[in-house]
Amino acid sequence: MKSEKQQIMTAADIDLALSRIALQIVERNRNVNNLAIVGIHTGGVYLAERIKELIKNRENVEVPFGSLDITLYRDDWSMASQSPVVKTTDLNFPVECCTMVLVDDVLFTGRTIRAALDAIMDFGRPMVIQLAVLVDRGGRELPIQPDFVGMHVNVEDNERIDVLLKERAGGDEVILESR
Repeated sequence: MKSEKQQIMTAADIDLALSRIALQIVERNRNVNNLAIVGIHTGGVYLAERIKELIKNRENVEVPFGSLDITLYRDDWSMASQSPVVKTTDLNFPVECCTMVLVDDVLFTGRTIRAALDAIMDFGRPMVIQLAVLVDRGGRELPIQPDFVGMHVNVEDNERIDVLLKERAGGDEVILESR
């Protein structure tokens, strides 16, 4: 069975979506001095870095930044691999005193976000946690909803969303692939 690929976001679309998300974060959180941006490995980290820079350029404030590995917090990690690849978690700021914006590339079942919330709580309890995603593809298994979304897409069970970023793949685009 041949797969079909369709580009649903270009590099310009991604830039526009991230600019809009950064602006919405600033609007909702008037005091950016209490803000921290945390990306979920791997794609979410690159998007979080971009959002952090957009906020810095707009507000002239260096917002604390972190990265979060949720591999061992997943409820399905043993099914995915017997030897999971664990990346670095880096939260070098006081978690308890901040409004944390958690960033991921695609929101699907909600299980990644649930695992991220568990991982964050091992470092402390933020005042507020908000969720920003580039693509919300629907299909939730858990009651988790994003606060900031770049694009909503209705995706069938036989379809997949791939976020290709210049930091990893050489160019920015979002692909919808049917199998």
